[in-house]
Amino acid sequence: MTPAHRMIRILGIDPGSLFTGWAVITQDGARVARVGSGVIRTGGEEFTQRLRVIAREVARIVEMHKPDEVVVERAFVHKNADSALKLGHARAAAICGTFAMELPVYEYAPRDVKQAVVGSGAASKEQVQQMVGLLLKLKVELQADEADALAVALTHALRRSINNKLAAIVTAAGSSRTGRRRR
Repeated sequence: MTPAHRMIRILGIDPGSLFTGWAVITQDGARVARVGSGVIRTGGEEFTQRLRVIAREVARIVEMHKPDEVVVERAFVHKNADSALKLGHARAAAICGTFAMELPVYEYAPRDVKQAVVGSGAASKEQVQQMVGLLLKLKVELQADEADALAVALTHALRRSINNKLAAIVTAAGSSRTGRRRR
């Protein structure tokens, strides 16, 4: 079995200081499936306590689901600098929650996620929710942050599939140039 076809688990995270969406999917070749997903709610606690909850809960999810890779939505620069700073802190807390397992962490911009999942970088949250449900054949209604975390994980799975296919083409082209045949 080649690394391109090894089943992997991907943890997607949509960070926020009040609500952090998380999702674990498996990818086996072109097939993807939802393992679990939800929302970490930090409540009305003081800001540093909210960050502590995010880091602790992400660590718990990592321990429970044992992902191979982590994908985090890149911070969107808000007009409000304070909001952008808080979002950056929430992102960092979520990433720190994965450190115990020393997992590779990937990032995608919100626009890239919408483009990959819906086909438009300007898609609405509702469109993302609907498309994620269709792609994963889910019968449950997703919360917005949960759907966004699934969308981030799906974006990474799609990119992995494309990269694996390109690598196979390059390898095949290299083999044919040197006169070797692929088996």
